[in-house]
Amino acid sequence: MASTADFKNGLVLKMEGDQLWQILEFQHVKPGKGPAFVRTKIKNVVSGKIVDKTFNAGVKVETATVDRRDMTYLYNDGSDYVFMDGETYDQLNITPEMVGEGAQFLLENMTVQVSMHEGVPLQVELPVSVELVVKHTDPGLQGDRSTGGNKPATLETGAEVQVPLFINTGDTLKIDTRNGAYLSRINN
Repeated sequence: MASTADFKNGLVLKMEGDQLWQILEFQHVKPGKGPAFVRTKIKNVVSGKIVDKTFNAGVKVETATVDRRDMTYLYNDGSDYVFMDGETYDQLNITPEMVGEGAQFLLENMTVQVSMHEGVPLQVELPVSVELVVKHTDPGLQGDRSTGGNKPATLETGAEVQVPLFINTGDTLKIDTRNGAYLSRINN
């Protein structure tokens, strides 16, 4: 059990019939009139639904024990993604829905963080940025600014991102896994 004073970003609460909700943001509010309260933005760990919820100050809420483990991505077996725990060498099949949009940036032998509750995987967190090689992109034409100075590039994982015109096939890029944005080119 945790009080609203114990709230912090990332804390997982068990509410509404054993559903797991992770705190994304919270704010303690003490209005001039009336009792204090805590305004939160929480995310359902299973469905990904985000809602705003208000708690009265001092209310006790049940917390869930979530184990975060570093695991290595091995391969995609056609339907699921297979990860291996580096300590126990146990292999774990995780559905594409649980991996989410980040699946397009997964490379074999990449280390990711898998959140587990009572032995059941909840979500997969990729590193904030990854380095990937450009498999194909058209050459940028000098003076072509009609597209805002960007062009599409296909990465080694098959993901397509928008990159600046000076990027060439074979370049290594740093990509933000949260939104698929180009961050920088890595000099080899």
